[in-house]
Amino acid sequence: MTQDLAAVASGRRAADTVILNGRWVNVYTGEILPNTTVAITGCRIAYCGPYRSELIGNATRAIDADGRFLIPGLLDAHVHVESSMMTVSGFAAAVLPHGTTAAFIDPHEIANVLGIRGVRWMADEALTTPMQIYIQIPSCVPAAPGLETAGAAIGPAEVGEALAWDDVIGLGEVMNYPGVAAGDAMLHEEIAATLRARRVVGGHYASEDLGPAFHAYAASGPSDCHEGTRVEDAIARLRQGMYAILRQGSSEHNVAAQVKALTESGLDPRHMLLCTDDRHADTLAQEGHMDHAVRLAVREGVPPITAIQMATLNTAEHFGVAGDVGSLGPGRYADILIVSDLEKLTIDAVIAAGEPCAEHGRLTVAMPAYQYPEEALRSVRLPSALSAEDFAIASEADGATARCRVIEIVAGQVTTRMRLVDVRVTDGRLDPEPGSGICHLAVVERHSGEGGIGKGLVQGYGIRVPFALASTVAHDSHNLLVMGTDRALMAAAANRVRDMHGGLCLSGANGIVADLPLPVAGLMSQESVDRVAEQAGALQQGLADLGCEVKDALMSFVFLALPVIPELRLTDRGLVDVNAFRIVPLFARADNAEE
Repeated sequence: MTQDLAAVASGRRAADTVILNGRWVNVYTGEILPNTTVAITGCRIAYCGPYRSELIGNATRAIDADGRFLIPGLLDAHVHVESSMMTVSGFAAAVLPHGTTAAFIDPHEIANVLGIRGVRWMADEALTTPMQIYIQIPSCVPAAPGLETAGAAIGPAEVGEALAWDDVIGLGEVMNYPGVAAGDAMLHEEIAATLRARRVVGGHYASEDLGPAFHAYAASGPSDCHEGTRVEDAIARLRQGMYAILRQGSSEHNVAAQVKALTESGLDPRHMLLCTDDRHADTLAQEGHMDHAVRLAVREGVPPITAIQMATLNTAEHFGVAGDVGSLGPGRYADILIVSDLEKLTIDAVIAAGEPCAEHGRLTVAMPAYQYPEEALRSVRLPSALSAEDFAIASEADGATARCRVIEIVAGQVTTRMRLVDVRVTDGRLDPEPGSGICHLAVVERHSGEGGIGKGLVQGYGIRVPFALASTVAHDSHNLLVMGTDRALMAAAANRVRDMHGGLCLSGANGIVADLPLPVAGLMSQESVDRVAEQAGALQQGLADLGCEVKDALMSFVFLALPVIPELRLTDRGLVDVNAFRIVPLFARADNAEE
């Protein structure tokens, strides 16, 4: 390839493709260079500069940019493909028209279900797409050992094995930040193996405590973090030499607050990156992908070229792959966006690895199908049909109410709060008042077939009519998560999900409202983005029609079982106080002490 590149750049051979009359957005210098020609041979760029006739031969494909901007393909600095509810092929088909040509993925969702084999299958599928997909090996499988039941485990041995794979660029987000700060031996062994291999350790520090625990985490090897929600979080990470990854997902909207570290505090943006982390298919269809995050940063006052650098060069340099992606320059992959409006980031055409693949928001190439093995398609194992009785919560409280720990959601974030609430008791069972907005919540273990159930309560969705919502997407162990105001409807929704071999189901007083089959590991569909978005949209609309007051309620819901983001979560083992990193009782005494 280097000989071919040299032959084209020197004029001894014509290019395969030439882009003419472009305005080169040079992310290295911050310049916009007019009248630029880009010459491509194979999948890489051979030349960027003034027009030269010898670059064009009889077989050369010529593309006239007609004075439009040429910018590098956008990079997603941190994403879980599974959370799009599509496989890698479907994800690529969805995001390429939005200008995302490379992504740094942490497949810890499938890893919690199928282990290192699931990661390998996703990596193999990634090779069939036009995108550059870089793998981070999941570091916390399960995310919180002893507090939940996962379908698999990944330890230092598996991490060491996977670090030798092609396109593996490091360790996935180390979510057990209390364990890192406390010196957990296994976590530090995984980090050490990654550092010895000169790879990147991904961060996940989800606490607002920026004191000694944060400094211990930063000192232990994680070099980035996407969990900041406040400007002070971004500032703290930048000052400690970490990369602050500003996230704009379906339910996590963190760019506007944190970008003030640049626009108001004047900090250098070279260590500021952009990511989506988790975007459902309907969000991708409605808002876009990394293009949406870049536009938002620009609307918040970031200069357009700086915002583009945050989604291209900065990310590539952080992960050590700037020789391949993140810029338009000789030797780099020919991942090029032709843009008619830089500030609005109007993407007219997308070229990935030297081949045109999208125009005006529509994919123009066929995406190969990848066949997952039967093991991946039959991963939901439950002992039998669930009944209303399985979701009842017995109470021995004296009187008409019992004081309970209740999970309260936080709108626009994945964090939750713990509330102590007096809940009505009827016939010895918790029976929240219909107008209280409190729902039953349950997590049913679905990996072993034993079906242990953790039970709790949640409030904040605002639904006060009979309903139930069930899902095998339930970060990060992806057990069967069920919420509702009616236990019989909870059983109906849960059983429907079991029959689909995974997915989501919303039931109401008149039966099933909407569902979304996700047969690949109980996490992903092999349908198109439009079809998955339609099904997800029907679920969102169904929730809204039932009175749900939370935008992107599905994304909020599926995080209720994640015991590494404060404050209170529910797993199949019970309620987890994330700040204390331990199981706590559902019931509390009036003096706030545990029973």
